Amino acid sequence: MTWNLDFATLPQQNSRSVSIRVNRRGENDLRRGYPWVHEAGVIRQSHNGAPGDLGVVFDSRKKVAGIGLYDPLGPLRLRVLAHQGTPIDERFFHQRVGEAAQKRAPLLKQHTDGYRVIHGENDGLGGLIVDRYGDTVVVKLYTSAWVPHLKAVLEGLANALPYSRCVLRLNRSIQESPEHLAGLYDGQVLRGEPPEGAVIFRENGLRFEAEPIVGQKTGFFLDQRDNRARVEAISEGKRILNVFAYNGGFSLYAARGGAKEVTSVDISAWSMAACARHFDLNADVPSIARCPHREITGDAFKVMEELARKGERWDVVIIDPPAFARRRSQVPGALRAYGRLARVGAKLTSPGGHLVLASCSRPVDAPMFFDNARSSIGQSGRALVDSEETSHGVDHPVTFEGGAYLKCLWAHLR
Repeated sequence: MTWNLDFATLPQQNSRSVSIRVNRRGENDLRRGYPWVHEAGVIRQSHNGAPGDLGVVFDSRKKVAGIGLYDPLGPLRLRVLAHQGTPIDERFFHQRVGEAAQKRAPLLKQHTDGYRVIHGENDGLGGLIVDRYGDTVVVKLYTSAWVPHLKAVLEGLANALPYSRCVLRLNRSIQESPEHLAGLYDGQVLRGEPPEGAVIFRENGLRFEAEPIVGQKTGFFLDQRDNRARVEAISEGKRILNVFAYNGGFSLYAARGGAKEVTSVDISAWSMAACARHFDLNADVPSIARCPHREITGDAFKVMEELARKGERWDVVIIDPPAFARRRSQVPGALRAYGRLARVGAKLTSPGGHLVLASCSRPVDAPMFFDNARSSIGQSGRALVDSEETSHGVDHPVTFEGGAYLKCLWAHLR
């Protein structure tokens, strides 16, 4: 196997681990399986280590409470890999990467080769995301603590997955400290040739394009795959409105499901162009080829309110906005925005139709989001016949309290 990277240039983990003591809250969090040690919870430590050194947390009884990757640069001092003493070496990383890849193997039988391979803390590899797009894998680092261990991760991926190209993405915050990156840079092709434009992958048999070097996140939003399939199942003969459509995933599934017509709304002209390309890319599917597709470029809130004033209605209204809250202080504003979307979305939904409202804001927890959405629908004057709640797919597992972020309400309205 040929790599476009000399692994000898990467920093090595120091042999001496950083011993850490945390406050009572930190101990309790670790006992519950929490995957981080916050800087504010550290009482003392043996010495100042470098990013990627191993850190070991000892509790008040001097027993190991957690071991992980030390990071002196951010508010998360330790990304916990294990909650008990265990050797953290190349074999450990190879095994954990392999286990994560194996959990996703059933997706290949669903004509899907675009999915999340490693979901950070929820796969026991905090600060590390790996997504697959056909024969391209994208490794995204959220902490420079992974730099000394990058070789082990990449070898583990090579053992677990068939791929020909590997792209490195770096979170913006760690790019601010290039002295800890050993020359690595965002968008670097670690294996194979740089892609000539977008790469093509399959999701439930549909073809999509991803921009692994310059696209948002790692090039695509993979977490809504199951919800997109649910939309397909209820779209036959229906008028569909997809708001915050991005590159048209929900729209394309609805068209394949036999939708009477589909309207996609997004503020980004780039997104609307990508949406049109996805329809062209799948034009060999008869139901997609014959489905009328309208694209509206504009602010989603304003467009929805204008459509409501005109009295337009759709049988299925999908509202999948970007995160409105990234911190707890932003939760009240996020709930107001979700409430506004739910109210106008309900007005746009035909009697007997479905309003699908999603949230990817982690600080807005599921009970808070669903209660707010149902209450707001009621304020619109519409009544719920019934509703369902959905969450994460198999490639976005939730393995600790606080690990969930995706929430989706399926509201059937009178």
